[in-house]
Amino acid sequence: MNRIALVEDHARLAALVRQSLQAAGIPTDVFPTLEAAWQGLQAIDYAALVVDRGLPDGDGLNLVRRLRAAGTGTPCLMLTARDALHDRLEGLDSGADDYLTKPFPMEELVARVRALLRRPAALQPDRPAFGDIHLQMEEGRLGCGDESISLSPSEQQILLSLVRQEGRTVRRGTLEAAAWGLSEAVTPNALDVALHRLRRKLLGIGSRLQIVNIRTQGYALREDDPPL
Repeated sequence: MNRIALVEDHARLAALVRQSLQAAGIPTDVFPTLEAAWQGLQAIDYAALVVDRGLPDGDGLNLVRRLRAAGTGTPCLMLTARDALHDRLEGLDSGADDYLTKPFPMEELVARVRALLRRPAALQPDRPAFGDIHLQMEEGRLGCGDESISLSPSEQQILLSLVRQEGRTVRRGTLEAAAWGLSEAVTPNALDVALHRLRRKLLGIGSRLQIVNIRTQGYALREDDPPL
């Protein structure tokens, strides 16, 4: 699921951009400040970012620099009211991947975001793995040996979060955010239902891994370790 983050403090513009992206099948979470976006990025592995340069707590480029310094290569599209060449060059030199000057047609923004979303597949492995399982991201499937089974988008994001932690505990809120984002209301038992289905799917393909409930802490993938 190609969920993206939009960092924009202008409420009306943010709503229009989010509506246009979601109409194009791109789920979008909105953050009004750099700090809110940074906190959100700790919870969700976004496929791309759309970042305004003029934000209440600073220049959006500072977020891009912070991400690049941390070794995060998430593609970033910068939005700005500035049209000077040196401003665009500064953004690209800071690690931004693309630049769009306001005002802009929504169709062009959607096209630019789609172009960014095509980049990670060439840069990152499309089969994250842990233990005896691997995720086939493009196909939306979970594999173990010669066996595989389909995953819903939310199941895939939950399992991806667990796989990337390689047996370490992931908090409940982090899994919910990964599966459904920070902008959507989540029913209290949605994660429990998704985890139940994932446990059955792991069993169905013969994996030795189980999703373990670490009481008061969260969940983890563990081998031959019954839930606590």
